[in-house]
Amino acid sequence: MSQPLDLLFLGSGNAFASGRYWSSFLLNGRYLFDASPAVLPQLKRSGVAPADIEGVFISHFHADHFFGIPFLLLEYAELSRRSSDLTIVGPPGIQERVRVLTKLGFPYLLEREQSYQQRFVEISDGVEGEVSGLRFLARSVTHVEELECFGYRVEVGGRVLAYSGDTVFCESLLELADGADVFVVECSRWDEQSGPHLGPRDIRELRRRLGPKPAFVLTHVDNGAAELDIENVLVADDLARYSF
Repeated sequence: MSQPLDLLFLGSGNAFASGRYWSSFLLNGRYLFDASPAVLPQLKRSGVAPADIEGVFISHFHADHFFGIPFLLLEYAELSRRSSDLTIVGPPGIQERVRVLTKLGFPYLLEREQSYQQRFVEISDGVEGEVSGLRFLARSVTHVEELECFGYRVEVGGRVLAYSGDTVFCESLLELADGADVFVVECSRWDEQSGPHLGPRDIRELRRRLGPKPAFVLTHVDNGAAELDIENVLVADDLARYSF
């Protein structure tokens, strides 16, 4: 029997939004998609034990999606001691980026004996894998030239979730979301100042191309975000919970 997909949005804003923390969400209490600088306090505000996270999926290395990792590692070393391994999935160089960033923030941390193992999985376009019962597919998306950026399609408990990462409209989005139960999709571009991102016009085109399924949950939104009059589309808020 299929299980529900339970989503907790630890943040729903883009890098500039006021009144929202940076976009990051937790799936089924175990899988974290992007690790914003606010991920640790938002987990605690939500009553989620940080050590319950089994896998972290990083879409790209912009600070609003990635700089929360050292705080998680510090938590595991100092307060929420974990015994199960942690898998961090991300673009090429993920292990070295985590090492450098953590050493910059907490120089002593990597020298300490750990109660668990950190496992790193580098992705490229089309890579598939499995993390603690969750199967994933990574696809390249088009965001900025200086970084490799990815979206994910994941399956757990007989259900499918797609995540766009940060991107402009590209065919990979359709491949990721086709037939999924829910599509967590960024929608930063509510005006002309938001850079290489999706906007409401793109969301309408994605809905037209994909049909009535999947349900869309918009995240990485800016201050002008509002509910759209589009079938089966929600706009996430910080600490909002959804079940599909």
